[in-house]
Amino acid sequence: MSPVHGRGAGLPAGTPPRPPLPQGEGLALDMGSARTRIWVASRGVVLDAPGINAPDARPGHHPVGHGTIADVPETARRLDRMLGPHMPRRARPLVVVTTRVMQGPVYRERARAVVEVLRPRAVLTLSTARAAALAAHADLARPLLVADVGAHSSEVVLLVDGAVVDARSTALGTGGPVGTVPSEELGNAVAAMVRAMLRQDRTAVTAAALNRGVLLAGGGGLRPDLVPLLADGLQAPVAAVRAPHTAAVRGAARVLYAAQRHPSGRACFRTGPVRPRRTARQVAPAPPPSGTAGSEGYPAAPPAPLRRGAAGGSSSGCGS
Repeated sequence: MSPVHGRGAGLPAGTPPRPPLPQGEGLALDMGSARTRIWVASRGVVLDAPGINAPDARPGHHPVGHGTIADVPETARRLDRMLGPHMPRRARPLVVVTTRVMQGPVYRERARAVVEVLRPRAVLTLSTARAAALAAHADLARPLLVADVGAHSSEVVLLVDGAVVDARSTALGTGGPVGTVPSEELGNAVAAMVRAMLRQDRTAVTAAALNRGVLLAGGGGLRPDLVPLLADGLQAPVAAVRAPHTAAVRGAARVLYAAQRHPSGRACFRTGPVRPRRTARQVAPAPPPSGTAGSEGYPAAPPAPLRRGAAGGSSSGCGS
């Protein structure tokens, strides 16, 4: 698909102006159903706004929603309009973009097509589950269950040695067709996905991860009652990552910093996902909901550096 050309007039109303980005800058990008969040290396968050799904001349049109990119050209145009005024004319940024596990290679290719409008020198994709784990500084040497509850959909992902080995998703998030989805309903949906993984796992990996505890990320993690509800439903520890709604972009920022400093980083950033050890399955979805997630501030400090080799994983890394 050919990139979409043309710069917009400016950022959404209310977004403060910022100086242009330095040449060779890097971007961490999280295009959620409710919010678009962009982290610029060495500067912290530049944009956190409804952005891509903001209302326009076509009411009800959502280029990004329900865990997928429905309209690639329109998503690219809106991203360009939001970030274009901040990009130097000849900038070629390294872009790390988060992707949903259950959307597979189709989503990753659409995300790459979208960010081509920024003329990146390279694009690296990273699963939102792994990004949340990196933001939480979780020990990826041990099995870990990550529940990502977004505005339009939710995922439960099992990570082993940092790689995705199983996943479930449902089209149920913090918002619904007629308003906010109750936390009890969200908790039941997430718990059902975890129990399905347990039933179909012939090893002890999922059980070990559950005994360790579930890491909660996404806008749903802002709900204080969701953690105890999920813990009661699973009879297991549950903890929300700090600032769960921004965990994906902060985890992507850590990968961005590691990639920029890796000896081979100047030559190789285009990578694909590690093949899952087990086939990811999808639960029967609820009716497609709609809504928005909450938003809070970001930490001012840059993300902590990764340990050697930590930038690799289920959907990131670089061959020698």
